[in-house]
Amino acid sequence: QVQLVESGGGLVQAGGSLRLSCTASGRTLNNYRMGWFRQAPGQGREFVATINFSGSSTLYADSVKGRFTISKDNVKNSVYLQMNSLKPEDTAVYYCAAGPAAYRLYRSATSYDIWGQGTQVTVSS
Repeated sequence: QVQLVESGGGLVQAGGSLRLSCTASGRTLNNYRMGWFRQAPGQGREFVATINFSGSSTLYADSVKGRFTISKDNVKNSVYLQMNSLKPEDTAVYYCAAGPAAYRLYRSATSYDIWGQGTQVTVSS
């Protein structure tokens, strides 16, 4: 079974950048599509970005398009989320998730089977 561990969260001023990492253990990520989701206090889990198993195709939420970049390194068994031009509304706990490889990308959290524990991102104004 794959286990996911996120890191890289923290406190940053608006306009700043952070890079989140999600490293897998227990199994290679070669056969998994990966996603990043976030959850702000009192809100539901929100789709942020997803990438296919090979890393050749990506999909983003409109709210982060042009600011965030998802990438996947199958050699390092990791997925990353580069976050630039951060805004206070990006404040949330960020989760990475894995789902079995498929011919399309999925925004729905229910299509992902394995989740990390989350990492807090706080953007101050």
